[in-house]
Amino acid sequence: MENSTPRVGQFAKLYFILKVLLVIATGLVLVGWWMNTPPGLLGKADAAGYAVCHRISSRSFLIGDRQTPLCVRCSGMYLGAVLGTIYLASFGKKGGMPPLKISIILGLFLIAFAFDGANSYFHFFPGAPGLYQPENWLRLLTGTGVGIGIACVLVPVVHQTIWQRVDARAALAGWRQFIPLLILAGLLDLALLSDIPALHYPLALISGAGVLLILSMVYTIVWVMISKRENKFVQYRDLWVPVLAGFLTALIQIAAFDAGRFWLTGTWAGFNL
Repeated sequence: MENSTPRVGQFAKLYFILKVLLVIATGLVLVGWWMNTPPGLLGKADAAGYAVCHRISSRSFLIGDRQTPLCVRCSGMYLGAVLGTIYLASFGKKGGMPPLKISIILGLFLIAFAFDGANSYFHFFPGAPGLYQPENWLRLLTGTGVGIGIACVLVPVVHQTIWQRVDARAALAGWRQFIPLLILAGLLDLALLSDIPALHYPLALISGAGVLLILSMVYTIVWVMISKRENKFVQYRDLWVPVLAGFLTALIQIAAFDAGRFWLTGTWAGFNL
């Protein structure tokens, strides 16, 4: 019993050092990425989108004469994921998956996303068969649907992984909870299709931040599992270490993809197809 006290003290000291190093590393990577990406808030959103999206200009929205950080489909996907995450988080720590009737709808969203994406891809090649002419509004709708689906799976997984006490019920228990989310998603898409710069600008920033948010959530789960801390957390303030580790990992991935793509293309612009 006497020998265990020094070991506990040594572990606490080591853990404190690791936390300090984590904060320092996050600051250094963030500053390095910030200084080596395009200027301005939209420039940083561009850099986040650059890591995950082709950013082809003809398949993107415009803010005036400026292209948005993500293409139409990715804009819908990440904005839908952010919307779904906020909406589901408002129900508290509910870790249940959506019931079958709602899961079927989400599955149909995914099928529509894949089908429209494949049809759109074939139009890159002259003479290739295509079932219909791709349209940006359809890219937006299918992207938003998948974004909602991502949130509907990811948020319950986060709750199931981190909390000591989690509500086993589903946040989307039925149509009463699901339909308002669909209405909000529809209003979001209408705002994007409105071509009003005052609406596009904040949504463009949120879409770029959404890339970092979703990746951070995924990596937070990974770090909780790596550290074998599943179902150990009681309050949000207890989560800052795995959340910061998840944020750092997501930022490293974005920075690495940015660097690799810029090295290959020499430009921050989208692919010229």
